Amino acid sequence: MNSIARRTLGCQAGGCLRPVTLLQRQPQACRLGSSRVVPTQRDISTDSSKKEELSPLGKHIRDMILVTGPISIAKYMQLALNSPIGGYYTRGQVFGKEGDFVTSPEISQMFGEIVAVWYVMHWEMLGKPPKTTFVELGPGRGTLINDMLRAAKRFPEFFKTIQCVYLVERSPELRRIQHDTLGCEFVNTRFMADKSGADIPVKSKIRAHGGSIEVKWHDLLDEVDMAADSAPMVIAHEFFDALPVCKFEKSNSFQWNEILVDVADSEGQPMDTRTTARLASSPQSSLSEGAEACNFRFVKARNVTANSAVLLHNAAFGSKFNEGDRIETSPESARVMAQVADWISSRNGMGLVFDYGQDWTQGDTFRGVKSHKFTNPLSAPGSMDLTADVDFSYLRHVATGKAQCHGPIEQGAFLHAMGIQERLKQLLRSTGDEKVQKNLVDCYKRLTDPHSMGRIYKVLAVLPNRIDKAPTPFASPSKDELKKLKVEKIVR
Repeated sequence: MNSIARRTLGCQAGGCLRPVTLLQRQPQACRLGSSRVVPTQRDISTDSSKKEELSPLGKHIRDMILVTGPISIAKYMQLALNSPIGGYYTRGQVFGKEGDFVTSPEISQMFGEIVAVWYVMHWEMLGKPPKTTFVELGPGRGTLINDMLRAAKRFPEFFKTIQCVYLVERSPELRRIQHDTLGCEFVNTRFMADKSGADIPVKSKIRAHGGSIEVKWHDLLDEVDMAADSAPMVIAHEFFDALPVCKFEKSNSFQWNEILVDVADSEGQPMDTRTTARLASSPQSSLSEGAEACNFRFVKARNVTANSAVLLHNAAFGSKFNEGDRIETSPESARVMAQVADWISSRNGMGLVFDYGQDWTQGDTFRGVKSHKFTNPLSAPGSMDLTADVDFSYLRHVATGKAQCHGPIEQGAFLHAMGIQERLKQLLRSTGDEKVQKNLVDCYKRLTDPHSMGRIYKVLAVLPNRIDKAPTPFASPSKDELKKLKVEKIVR
């Protein structure tokens, strides 16, 4: 464990950074599915008596398709996740046992503390900028940034540089939860009313951490009004996987056909009305289950669409793929990554991306997650999370020339190299409760075990172009060596 980690997370027996009762987070299913594909063809029933009941959002999407024709998967994701009519993220309880999935920060406080150590280390490497700003994309309940700020407070010199925390969050309910998690006081909060008249926090102060740090909420990254002289510290944890993707299938050496979403009982559409042959699946469930009851289905465009013309103009897409291959690409991810990279290089900042995915382009990872299970993504829009694996090579490509990217490396390797085992030992010594001790060890294993979240989740670091030294732990040892780190066995 490095010296900064020891200094930041040092804990005497009997005391720890977060109350022990908050450590007991129960294991839940993450929203990661296998990227394997299963070649199938299925006829979609048009018997309306077997169809799911359409929600107001479902009716809105159906009516849109009937007027404009089939829509892109990206448009479907955007509506199903963020529509004010009933999009998934307009709900509040989507995380943890009562929700549909769990994320690393919700499993254990150790995750946020170790991430905070990384930012403190690289703040020093960047020359200790006198003003800093945290920007979290998709902050969930606010658990990660709360743990990070609490751990960062152990470094007064670093902590006093934090001018503001920006939370990029569209969901009114999640904003309210984040407001409570961070300990913002209502007397210091400015609210705006949503369409139902309920208050949505827009600006506040964190009293739980000294009351000197402003918190601002924005719907979009473009709206963040960060000071020009403040170094941005960007964190994106399971953010890019929820951004809309477009999907394409190669028909011949010259053409890519876009996979679109249509109503299930449509007739006479200028599309190939065969159900798309392959859907992402996992050992736990087939994502094509219940297709007969869905009001929507996948179809393949016969001609080049605007998306396929714009997004796949690179010659590499023609030379690296064969007829029948599929690819997913996220133009929204490219836009966000480009802006983050610009910020980081122009303002002497840094960033981390945590997500599941691969360092190459995949084709069939779009899936739904509901009640900790994988499900058909076209079923009951607005009732489930929609996600697709992140293409880290795409993010790096977008950042090229704007900032330097390092990784991705596996989450388990990152956490071990940054000292999570030492932190675990400190927390184990801080309590004599055997149940809490067992929970701590279980959470550690879940975060780092290659058979759990340790291998599938990846970490990408972003630094300014001017830096000539690779960040810890992305340089030495190498990626291959990090994957083979000798891990001390902890028995309790």
